[in-house]
Order: sequence, then structure tokens, then C-alpha cells
Amino acid sequence: MKRRDFSIATAAAAVSLLPLAGNVHAQGSFAAGKDYIVLGKPAPVDAPAGKVEVVEFFSYNCPHCAAFEPQLEAWMKTLPANVAFRRIPVPFVGNDVEAKQKLFYTLEALGKVDEFQLKIFQAIHQERQRLFGDDAILAWAEKQSGLDAKKFADTYKSFGVAGKAKRATQMTDAYKVGGVPALGVAGRWYVDGETAGSMPRALQVTDSLIAQAKKG
Repeated sequence: MKRRDFSIATAAAAVSLLPLAGNVHAQGSFAAGKDYIVLGKPAPVDAPAGKVEVVEFFSYNCPHCAAFEPQLEAWMKTLPANVAFRRIPVPFVGNDVEAKQKLFYTLEALGKVDEFQLKIFQAIHQERQRLFGDDAILAWAEKQSGLDAKKFADTYKSFGVAGKAKRATQMTDAYKVGGVPALGVAGRWYVDGETAGSMPRALQVTDSLIAQAKKG
């Protein structure tokens, strides 16, 4: 979803726009400037030496991200061992972007992203829960059997989580992210549904870029 295009009023109608695909790890011939973008200035990379970093840029408020999530999770399970994957919540889409960034980084700090990532998308886009702003997010956390409400609240309000949210904004700018969902590879390449033509094809492009990064 483009930065300029987000609208709460139209979000619910777009949840099912992205079809799920089966095996998206097919290699292909993709062109720089057409299927993906080569960054003019490399973005910071946090992956250990010998690992290819792949980042997904997303927003919990984005219906396209919600639709893409099941496919992304299936794809993640088949990534090579030398790929370091991480998610980055972007500082756009909606009016409570910092709260949504803190929500993600709180779950990450508690080791709960895998358990709750899809559940949050479902709560917002299918169940129509208004997880809007700090108070609503903390109230939601209190109702989750898999979360310690006090530990969640303390982590959510911590300087560490606030710092990670700031870092996410810097990474979004470094990759020049124009919309979500989107993917960055090795601090060198950027791909999204617009450049690749669709998100299933974006995953194919990402596979090809991972292979290219391995070669140096």
C-alpha cells in the first residue's frame, strides 16, 4: 500500500486482493530498474557475516500486508539457511504508526512474533477490532492468554522499544520504501508488488536476488 493511498474507509474491502500462491521459489530472469530497484546508496545491514539479509517492510494497518502474510510465512519456512530474515514496521499507513511499531517490537522482544503476527492482522482486518493507539493495544494485550500483560506493558513503554521504532523509520528511509508490503535484500535491492507486478512474483524476484547476493 502506497504512503499516499492509505484510507481506513477502504481498508476492509482490500483484504482479499492478493491471491495465495503455491511454490514461489522459482528462479527467473529479472531486470534491474524494471522488476526491482538497485539502491543508489546501500542500506544498513544487521545480518551476521556470511548471511544474506532479507527484510519485509509492513504495517499492521495495511490490508495488503494482511493478505500477504500467510503466503509470506509459508515462503519464510523454505528460505535457505544462509538467509537472515527480519521484519520492519514502517512509519506510515494510518495515524498511529508509532504505536503499531511499538506493538511489533514489543512482541519481538518477548519472542512472540511468530505466535501473534497473523493474529493481529486478523484482529484488525477480519474481526474489525480497533487496535488504535497505545491504550487500545495495551487493553488488547491484557486479553491475550499467551501474553503477560505487565511484562508486555513494561516492554511496550521501554526506551529499547522506542529506539527500535526510530531505527525502523531510518531503515524505511534508507530503502526509500514507497509502499507496503515490500522486500529489501542485502542492503542493495528493493522490490514490491509494483516493481515485480505482484507480490507472488516479488517473492520470485527476491529469491533471485538472494542467489545473486550469495555470489557477491
